[in-house]
Formats: sequence, structure tokens, C-alpha cells
Amino acid sequence: MAVGKHRTHRFLRPLLVFGLAVATFLLPALQAPAPAQELIRRQGLLDRLFGGPPPREALPPAQGERPRRGILQRRERAAPRQERAPAARSTRRAAPRSSPARSVPEPPLPETVKKDENARVVLVVGDFMAGGLAEGLETAYAEAPGVRVVDRTNGSSGFVRDDFYDWNAELAPILEEEKPAALVVMIGSNDRQQLVVDGRPERPQTEAWRKEYISRVETFVGQISDAGIPLVWTGVPPFKSQAMSSDMLAFNDIYKNAVEAAGGSFVDIWEGFVDENGTFTAAGPDMNGQPVRLRASDGINLTSAGKRKIAFYVEKPLSKILGTAVSPEDGKDGVGNDLRPGVAVGNPADLKRTQPISLAGPDLDGGAELLGAAGAISTADGKKLKPSSQAGRADDFSLRQPETAKSAAPETTTAITP
Repeated sequence: MAVGKHRTHRFLRPLLVFGLAVATFLLPALQAPAPAQELIRRQGLLDRLFGGPPPREALPPAQGERPRRGILQRRERAAPRQERAPAARSTRRAAPRSSPARSVPEPPLPETVKKDENARVVLVVGDFMAGGLAEGLETAYAEAPGVRVVDRTNGSSGFVRDDFYDWNAELAPILEEEKPAALVVMIGSNDRQQLVVDGRPERPQTEAWRKEYISRVETFVGQISDAGIPLVWTGVPPFKSQAMSSDMLAFNDIYKNAVEAAGGSFVDIWEGFVDENGTFTAAGPDMNGQPVRLRASDGINLTSAGKRKIAFYVEKPLSKILGTAVSPEDGKDGVGNDLRPGVAVGNPADLKRTQPISLAGPDLDGGAELLGAAGAISTADGKKLKPSSQAGRADDFSLRQPETAKSAAPETTTAITP
């Protein structure tokens, strides 16, 4: 009997535990109102025991009962505030960027004055480097009403690819159209290419290549010289590539020889774009001596400061050609742009100056004594008196012996007579 009772208690104990668990979960459901009971039954018994999704709809609380806020309800009410907060922060951060008070203004360009009708024309031709030079000259003469800069450059042109753009064929019509007072040339950066000579391609810097290239440059310069237009040829600066810089040095020698032989001005800008060792540098002093970036990151193109610096080099020879047209004050009254009669363009009038004095043999203006020396004084009876002198001075004549005293002195000899 004892063994049977023990077995019965062993089987009844789990059933009692299970029954107590069911009663614990079903008792609140039996006490809840009918709608709540239907909601609990819809969830299922297993959902209540082991958890499950929350109800799809929230029921209003009973009359007089205070609603209880669970964790899920607090999260749902806090979610809108969390979504609005980042939006508000992003709006505050973006506001200063679009605010005009925070924007950094660009440096103002010189105000361009209205050009005179008879303004002197500075014509710029060449490749893309010449285009940058034209921009620098426009800035330089922005306040000069008597000077107008005309840009007729072609960025991809040169003397090699005449099949693309032939400067020797295009120059004459440009000069006839613009009628410039001065011509500024800068070219050569695109000419490191093969050149066809007598139907045969030649590599750069070979003897045949140089001979043909020099011929084309001299033909170009000859047209300008025949037209009687003052020429200012700007040399090519160094580049980041050492091989390219070496070729630019050879080009500058060709240009310099051809231009100076025709009476033009060659402007060498090489030293303004190298460091103390003579090598390429992307940064350096600008026209005011301030350290700036002169070249772009590719080591070829120019920055705004670099363009203005090249123009600064060219301004000096141009000032001799343009004369008083450069001055804004002279240009306002319309007088500064007129050429004086008898003075050729580019040749300033010779001013009177004092003749150089020779230190070897001065002519003394026809006299025989130095400036300030007093001659003998003549008396009424014709006698000449020596000028008075101060004692102890170099011109004190009282220290000298008269001629009579010299003749009266006996001669002495050391000869021994027999």
C-alpha cells in the first residue's frame, strides 16, 4: 500500500503544478470584461504562456480605470520625439552653410573702366599659355582707358601642327582686322611633336626638325616685321616634366634669336618660375613678392597669380610702346592716346641730356687754369702783380725763390783739376 501511495503522489504532483500554472494565467482572464476575454482568447493560450505578438489593436480602458503604460506604449510615444530630434539638429547645422554671413567673398577684380574709342590695341596670339597671359594683361590694364587687350589665341595651336591651325596663314588677316599698336606672342608649349619634313616625320630636336621649325618661326616673325608692328615675344616657362623643360629652353633660344634679329623684344620669364636651384617650382613670389601658388597641380597650367606675374614681365616693354596711353589720368582727357608727330611707335623721343665729361683731359672751357685760380693783376704802369696768397697754403708764393736768386748762386763742382 505504501508503495502504491508513493507512486500516486509521484504522478499527481506534476498535475497539480500544471493546474496551478493554468489557474494563474486563466484567473485574470475570467475576471476581465467580456471584450478583454475575447482579446485574450484570440491571442491563444500558448501565446500567453510562452509569449507572442502583442494585440493588434488597443482597447480603451474601462470607466474609472487609470490606463497603465507599458514598455511598448512608452517606446511608441517616445519614437516621434527621437525622429524629430535628428531632423532639428540637421537643420541647425545646415543653416550656417547657406547663411550669407558665413560665406567667404572672392577677392574683387579690378574695376574695368570704359575704354576710349581710340584706345591702343594690344593683340595677344599664341597657345593656351598665351591665353593666360591675355587674362593677366586684361587685369593689368583694367583701369587704363587708353589700352584695350584683344585675345586671339588658340589653345591647341603651335608651329608644328599647321594642319590643325596654321599661324603663318592666319596671322595676316588677324593683323588687318585688329590693327594693333603692339603684338604679344607666347607659343611653343604644344610643339613637342613630330614634324613632317618633305613627307617624312622627324622627331623633335633632330637637325632636320630644328631647321624646319626655325624656318616657320622666322616666317612668322618676318610677317610682323613687314607690317611694322612692334613685337613683344614672351618666352615659355619651365614645366614639371624635366624633359619638357629641356625642350622649352631650346625653344626659347630659337625665339630669342629670331625676334631680336627682327628688332623685337624678347621677354625671358624663366627665372620667375624656378627655385633657388633653378628647377621647376609650383609656388613662389607673386608680382608683389608674396608667396603664392603659381602653377596648377598638373605642373603645366597657370593659376591667376601666375598669369598676372607673366603679365607683369610683359608690362615693361609694352610701356615703352604704348607711352602715355597706359596712364589712367592721361587717358581720361583724351590726350594721352594721341601720338606725337615725328615719333615712331615704340621709339621714345630722345631727350636733351648733358654730354659726358672726360676725366682724362678736360678742355677747361678754353682756359689754362683750374676753376677758382686767380691770374696776375695788372697795374696802371703795366706791371703785373702776383695774386695775394695765404701763408702756409700751397699757393703761398713767398716761399718760392725769385729767378734772380737762382742765377746769382755760384756753381759748385766736385771735379778735381790737376
